[in-house]
Order: sequence, then C-alpha cells, then structure tokens
Amino acid sequence: MTKAFYSSGDVIADRRADYARMLAEQGDHAAAAELMGQALELVPDWAAGWDLVGGYHEKAGNVSNAIAAWRQLEALDDEGVFGARLKLASHNAGPAGEGTAVGYVEALFDQYAPQFEAALVGKLGYRVPDLLDAMVEEEMARLGIASFERALDLGCGTGLMGERLRAKVGHLEGVDISAAMIAETARKSIYDSLQKAELVATLNARRADADLVTAADVLIYCGALPPVLTALVPALRPGGLVAFSLEAHDGDEALFLRPSLRYAHGVAAARDALVVAGLEVLRFETAQLRFDRGAPITGILVVARKPAVEMTAANDGVDGGDVAA
Repeated sequence: MTKAFYSSGDVIADRRADYARMLAEQGDHAAAAELMGQALELVPDWAAGWDLVGGYHEKAGNVSNAIAAWRQLEALDDEGVFGARLKLASHNAGPAGEGTAVGYVEALFDQYAPQFEAALVGKLGYRVPDLLDAMVEEEMARLGIASFERALDLGCGTGLMGERLRAKVGHLEGVDISAAMIAETARKSIYDSLQKAELVATLNARRADADLVTAADVLIYCGALPPVLTALVPALRPGGLVAFSLEAHDGDEALFLRPSLRYAHGVAAARDALVVAGLEVLRFETAQLRFDRGAPITGILVVARKPAVEMTAANDGVDGGDVAA
C-alpha cells in the first residue's frame, strides 16, 4: 500500500513501526511482530498496523497469531484494501469469496504502477504478453485473419499486451481496475480508449462488439473461471477470439488461493470450463510464465474462439421426425 495507509497518526507508534520494519528487513520477524504489537497498543484501530503485524507473524511461522491479526484487520478495513479476507482464506481460516477482491487489487496495483514494468519484466522474467501474442499470430495465420477490427485488453496495466496487439487491431480498448495503471499506460498512447473498471462489469455491459479479447496475467485475481467466461462470451462477436493466461496447478481442485494471494487453476477444470462456456479451444498449453520468490510459476496459455455460427437443430436440418427408425 502507499505510505498514506501506513501512518498511524501517532508519532511514537509510527517510530516503533519503523523500527519493526528494520528488524523485519534483517530477518528477525518475531521481534518485528513484538514491536508492532507495542505500537498497536497505542493505536488499536490502525488497519495498516494490523496488516504489518500479521505479515510479520506469518513470516516468523506464527500462523495462529497472523490469523488473529488479520481478523482484527478485516473488522477495521471496510474497503478491503489490505486483502484480509484473502489472507485468511490462504490459510484456510475463511472463504475467499466470489470474484475479484476489488479493493485489494485496486490498491495493490495503484501502489505497484510506477515500478510495475521494471519489477515484472526486469526482475521476474515476465513472458506472458510475448507468449500470448505469438499464439494469437499463429492462429490468425491458420484461420486467415488479416487483422482485428475491435479488441478489448482486460487488465491492460501499463500496456505490455497492448503494445504487441496495436499493429493487428483497428480499435484497441484497454480496461484496468487501477487508476494509476491507466495513467501509466495513457502516457504511451497505445490504446484508442482507456477505461477504469472491473472486468466482469465491463464485459456484462457489452454485447458482441469485440473480435478479440485478451487478459494477460489478469484472471489470476478473479477467482472462479466460469463466471468470467459467462460474461466474456456474449461480449465476443461470432468467430471472435479470446486469449488469456492462468496460473496452473496439477491437483483435483478447480482452483485454490496461493500465499501470493493469486489463484491457481486446475488444468482439467480450466479446459472443462472453456467447453461448458461454448468456446472452441484452439490452443491450450502450459508454460513458465515468470518467477515469483525465486521459483518458476507454471501457467496455462489459452486461445479460444466463439463459434462463428450458433448451431441449432434447425441449422442442421435435423429434428426428431427426420430420424429413420
């Protein structure tokens, strides 16, 4: 979060929080948690303080104390900007809820925007826009698509996906939940239009006007895949393409919430969700997307197509009376 969220309004509490941060940077998370506890005795309604002490307890291995701190945080943070619900859910201490945790994701990327590209591309080896763009171009060649008339880039961020799409699209629209991200990408003049909005709400407001929809490293914050696809398919024109990425896991669960507070989707469940949504799966591949905390993150890359023609019994010229006995 930004510095504004971290001021308690009490000079002594803030000084103790600063010392706690120094201890945490030196690796002594237990001592940092103890000092933050002293700060919170002075300002018990300080939401950011409870967020910090919960994180220190977690890193010190005191999960029960972390959960107790996040329960206090959840009660204080009406807007959900600190993600207490997600943090509790990641330790099986509560439900993750439905859909995107809007307050948390918005605050996270508002804070992250100025250093987003340097961190993601420079330090974490982020590859998703390049990988998705290559897959889209290969499918364009195979399907005989010269260009797209209108594309919608969901979670456009600082325009990493948009930069790769620009030459292939007549009208390119970017949507992001973070105003700071929108401001960063607006400076690049990549998109024909930009909108600050939550993606499912954006999709629900549209009807069959996009022939390409992309979502690079976005649906990992949105929870279950079927509700997103239910909103997305009607927004596509018949024959339109969708390209997106997911983080992957090999278990039987449709999805679970990682300690990173991003969702990982089951490979089989993700493929099933595409079929149930009525999409034709053109590409469905696993790949290394980036690194996180020194470990490679494996994900799913998808390119799918909305059927060009709605198939019905009437279209096929088949009904029960035409079937020979």
